[in-house]
Amino acid sequence: MRAFLRGRALAGALAAALLVAGCQQEAQGSTPRAEKAAPAKPPSTDITAEDYAMQPLPRGYVRLKDAFGGVHRVEVEIAATPDARTRGLMWRKELADGKGMLFLFPSEDVQGFWMRNTLIPLDMLFISSDLRIAGIVSRAEPRTLNSRSVGLPSQYVLEVPGGWTEKVGVKKGTAVEFEGVSGIRIVP
Repeated sequence: MRAFLRGRALAGALAAALLVAGCQQEAQGSTPRAEKAAPAKPPSTDITAEDYAMQPLPRGYVRLKDAFGGVHRVEVEIAATPDARTRGLMWRKELADGKGMLFLFPSEDVQGFWMRNTLIPLDMLFISSDLRIAGIVSRAEPRTLNSRSVGLPSQYVLEVPGGWTEKVGVKKGTAVEFEGVSGIRIVP
């Protein structure tokens, strides 16, 4: 009986040794490794692509009087470079009331805007160089290539949420004031 017990003890010790050896092998990495992750996709260089990493734009304010004498102050991102003007509000999923984007152009001209890759309806306020609203395109349809214009010269265009101008009573001919915009360099 002692021989049998010794044999069982020996077998148990051997099993324990094999278990320890197996654990050591696994810890040393001899088991199959997980596949390597796919290489990271390089950043997009297409300004109109959804994954393009746009630099933050300068900010300012536009003040507009409504038809009832009230004043509405819109916080804006300022697009004063060709890239910023091209990108505009593309891929934005929302734009809160009181927010917008102000496009600055080097000179007054008849401006035209499209809604390529723009996901939300917008009102476009075309502003002349004497800071009066030359005309408004209301509720521009998203994701279209149709050119929107008022057919009159403007040097600035303010984009706000679709329907905002009607809701607050801003109309053609309204005087406009800019805050925090005068020091921004307009790049042709």
